Order: sequence, then C-alpha cells, then structure tokens
Amino acid sequence: MTDEIAQEKPQEENKPSPKPYSITELTKIIKDKVESLGIVWLTGEISNLKCHTSGHIYLTLKDSENQINAVIWRHTAKKIDFELKDGLEVLVSGELSIYGPQSKYQITLESIEPRGAGILLIAFENLKKKLAAQGLFDPRHKKALPYLPQKVCLITSPTGAAVQDIISVILRRCPNISILVYPVRVQGEGAAQEVANALYTVNEKLPDVDVIIAGRGGGSLEDLWAFNEEIVAHAIYASRIPVISAVGHEIDVTIADFVADKRALTPTEAGEIAVPRLDQIHEYLQSRTRQMQMAIQNRLYMARSYLDRLSSHRALIKPIDRVRHLQQRLDLLSQKLNTSMERYMQKRKMYLANISNQIALQQPLARIQRYHQHLDSLSALLSRAIQKRIDAETKRLHNLSLQLQALSPFAVLNRGYSISYIYSGEKVILDHKQVKQGDYIWTRLADSWILSVVYKTGTK
Repeated sequence: MTDEIAQEKPQEENKPSPKPYSITELTKIIKDKVESLGIVWLTGEISNLKCHTSGHIYLTLKDSENQINAVIWRHTAKKIDFELKDGLEVLVSGELSIYGPQSKYQITLESIEPRGAGILLIAFENLKKKLAAQGLFDPRHKKALPYLPQKVCLITSPTGAAVQDIISVILRRCPNISILVYPVRVQGEGAAQEVANALYTVNEKLPDVDVIIAGRGGGSLEDLWAFNEEIVAHAIYASRIPVISAVGHEIDVTIADFVADKRALTPTEAGEIAVPRLDQIHEYLQSRTRQMQMAIQNRLYMARSYLDRLSSHRALIKPIDRVRHLQQRLDLLSQKLNTSMERYMQKRKMYLANISNQIALQQPLARIQRYHQHLDSLSALLSRAIQKRIDAETKRLHNLSLQLQALSPFAVLNRGYSISYIYSGEKVILDHKQVKQGDYIWTRLADSWILSVVYKTGTK
C-alpha cells in the first residue's frame, strides 16, 4: 500500500498547473460573453428613478428577487410618450454591458413600454389630469354631509365583507338609521356602468336618501378599476346627494376619491363618517341641558338679587319723599336760572349802550357822504377814460381798414384789371401752360364774371 502511494506522488507532481487570469482579463471575457447576447427583453418594476440634467435617465429594474441597473440615453428618452415613475411595471429591450471599474453589469434600454399595472397607472394619471382640468375635483363643488342622516344608501357588492363592515359600524353607532343596500358588481366588465347607473337611480328615484356610500373592499389595481372609470366620476359629480367614497384600504387611491364629497380610508371608516355615535349625541345633549339649566338658574338668581335691591331702595320705600326732594331741587335751579338771566341781560344792555356811544362819536353819516362824493368823482374819470380809449381804437380800426382795402386784390380790379381762373374755379391762372386751346376759363372783373374759351396761348 505504501509503495502504491509512493508511485502515485511523482505522477501528481508532473501534472501541469493551470494558468491564472487577471481581473481585467476575466472582466473582458465576461463582457464579451454578456454583450454577445445581443438584444434582450425584460419585464420588471422601476425603482430608484433619476432623470439627469443631461437628459439621460438612470433607473433600476427589479422583480421579487433580483434587480439590474439600467440607463436610457437622451435620444431614446425623448421618444418615451408616458411618465416614468417608481413602481411602474414595464417591458423593456436593450443590450447588456459591463460598466465601471467595479465591473457591474447594466442594460442600455432601446425601448420601454408599460405593462400590467403600469398601463393602468398611466391611464389613471391621464384621467386624473383630464377631470381636474374639467373642475370635477374643485373643493367648492363638494357638499357637506348631514350631521344626523335618516337614511344611508350603500352602493356596493351585497356579498363582500365591506358591506357587512359598513352596516355593523352604522348600526352600532346609531341603531335607528335606515340602511338601503343597492347591489352592484364592483369589479370586472360592466362594473363601472352598474355603479354609475346606481348613483343616477338613487338620485332620481330615492329622494329621501341623505348620504350615499359607494365603495368596496381592498384588492389589486385591476380589481379596483371600476372606481377609476370616467363614467363613475361624472355620476358622483352630478349627484345631488352627498357621496362618500370607500374603496379599498388607506393606500388605495381612486378617481372616485377625488370626486366624492368625502373620502373614507376604509369601508369601516365610511360608516364612522356617515353617522355620529348615538351615545355621544346623548352625552352632548345632556351636557348642553346641564349648561342651559345652570344658565337659567344664574339668570334667575341675578334677577332675584336685583329685585331685592330695588325693594329695599329708599325711593320705593317712601316715594313721596323722593318727589318732594326733586321739587325742592327744581325750585332752587329755577331761582338760579332767573338770577343768571337777569345778570346776563344787564351785561348786554351795558354793552349795547357802549356801542351806541362809539357810533355817535364817529359820525358815520358824514363819512358815508364823503365816500359817495369820492365814488362819483372816480366814476366820471373812468367814463372819460373809457370814451377816450374807444375813440382811439375806432380811429385805429378805420386806418387799418383803409390799408387793408388798398392791399386787397379786389381794389386792383376797380382800376381796370381782371383775374382769370381755371373753369373749376379752384386755381388762379398764373401761366399759359395751365390751360390749352378749347378750355373754358372764368374771368373776374370788378363787379362781374366772364366765361370764355381759350382760343390761343403763348408768351408776349
């Protein structure tokens, strides 16, 4: 046995050792292998989305177990006709490559399109923008919920757990509430139309309904899609009865939630929002009753105290004494008033006497007569000055009139001259070139006109 082992050792020592690769060589081999795959197609969910200022887009594609980095170059990103966002499920194609000193592999995307829930998310966002632009989400249109409704209508599936939760919550909080269940399908083809028809029917044929709760239990985006349809949104918006949306769980948001007058995070919360707790109402009423009783007792106590003070007042005990006191005070005031008036009249008489004496000393009639004489003198002077100015201006105007007549072209006509016009009478003929043989012309004399025909024209 020992000899066999000894014979095998030389054979192992003579075997050639394998040639080691460098990291770069190994990376190159892997890179060649990976890039030789060509175009590959992947499905996955977008995460870590980053849109760079250069126009390139960096993201991670992942499934339930693994992930891969991806890049979309700017020229490809410009062709994408929908909004990329984290959580969107997509179908992509591109080429694999090894990138960076850490030898990480990534896929360069050449095409990308939504898949599954991704398509629904894009449709959701597009419809949300459209309805917001139409004003369906306007807070001013939302109606207030009645504090204590008498009848609540549930538009939902009659077999789901959601309807049982809502009914139990409502009856527990307020047992006297009337509940009407309007059965509809809440998922699948035609579900949205049924929900919309139910909303219209309740508004038209059940006028005594105070609140509508429309919703269902949780589920996937596809399951909840009936409440993301446009016909349901318009039906909620048109409802005259306040509508509470109760679709899915807290993380589930639908178009119906934005249009409804109130959104409940869960169907259970919808029941809590729709009706108040009866025991709380009783407590509130009891509290207000106690407050009113205390207020009335306080008011009565204050009124009794006031009446007690009045009854003990001296004026009410001996009213005749009060009257006599007031009469005495009135007599005193009357006496003071008479004395004050006499003193005032005396002072005014003395003042008028002083004024009369001062007027007599100043002789106002003589001063007035002097002023009249001075005024008559000034009036005469003014009249003479005005007449002199009128005569001077009349003479100047006559001279200017003579000068104007001497310069007037019509004065020249009186000396035997004439003025010729073109037949239209608009222009004076200054040159023989203005007319030609056969033209009519007007000739003005001192006191008459002549219409003539040009026989010949020329210079002297």
